[in-house]
Amino acid sequence: MEQLIGRVLNNQYRLTSLLGRRQGRRTFLADNVKTDRQVVVKILLFSPEFSWDDHKLFEREAETLKSLNHTTIPQYLDYFDVETELGKGFALVQSYIEAKSLKDWSESGRTFREEDIKDIAKQLLNILNYLHRHHPPVIHRDIKPSNILFSDRSGHSAGQVYLVDFGSVQTIVHTGTRTIVGTPGYIPLEQFGGRCVPASDLYALGATLIYLATGCPPDQLPQKEGRLLFKNKVNLSDSMVEWLQSLTEPSLDLRPKSAQQALKDLEALEKSRLKKDNLTTVSKPPKSNITLPQTSEIIEIIGAIVCPPLGVFLRVGLRWQFWVNIVFTLVGYIPGLVHAIWIIVKNR
Repeated sequence: MEQLIGRVLNNQYRLTSLLGRRQGRRTFLADNVKTDRQVVVKILLFSPEFSWDDHKLFEREAETLKSLNHTTIPQYLDYFDVETELGKGFALVQSYIEAKSLKDWSESGRTFREEDIKDIAKQLLNILNYLHRHHPPVIHRDIKPSNILFSDRSGHSAGQVYLVDFGSVQTIVHTGTRTIVGTPGYIPLEQFGGRCVPASDLYALGATLIYLATGCPPDQLPQKEGRLLFKNKVNLSDSMVEWLQSLTEPSLDLRPKSAQQALKDLEALEKSRLKKDNLTTVSKPPKSNITLPQTSEIIEIIGAIVCPPLGVFLRVGLRWQFWVNIVFTLVGYIPGLVHAIWIIVKNR
């Protein structure tokens, strides 16, 4: 189908370059000659590799995009029959998003810090929450780095995330055999059996984030009892590792049930870490006799009685010993008490 580059389809869309390929279909970048805008055109042609199941998936993608309205998902624009010297088929037109995929970013040498991974995770979870709460619910079924577009850094943001390629939004079951929809390494066990639920997308999301953290495809990581072993290959906090492990649990019962729940778990993780970071350890003043052992819940104030030096007693006489002792004791406490009060107020 690469021979179609340069062809104008439906008197409107000039194909300019090939963006991607999969069995039975090709994805092209095209110019809309009527609006002078770039668009994406997916083409499915009748060929020896064509099947009606592919056609059902193709139509399902078009219907799904038509029903969605989200700024981070490609917009449905057009659908029509095509006829070329290569054969007849169908074309789906959608908006073009100018951004590189996470796979391209990673392969070009970009590394992702923990904060970057959290930012990407939040954006994707919000997209999945929109899809899974749609009527009827939309389960993507093929979340992976090449299907997630990522714009370059902007201000304090790691970049904008977009979810593309809805060509696997339906699982096809043949008579006697099953067609597995998805990509090895990102497919949870239940998807191999033809079952897909919202938590199936969460597994693929977790595997994608692990890929960003390790730079290694999930199917190349060691496993134990179906669990991905990646902790010794990443520079992430223990709490972040545990959260990613929860997303990629082989058992559905151990994974978060929804994107909303996974997002809450991630936000709780951040709050817990922020609270811990705010418990600042401050050294006592040089002349303070008060120590401040502290935990995340209490600050314990421990002081020592300060006795005046022996020379004081000799100079002022025994008559003033009691009062001088009191005064010097109080003076010895003041710096430490002020410091302790400042610490307590700061950590409230």
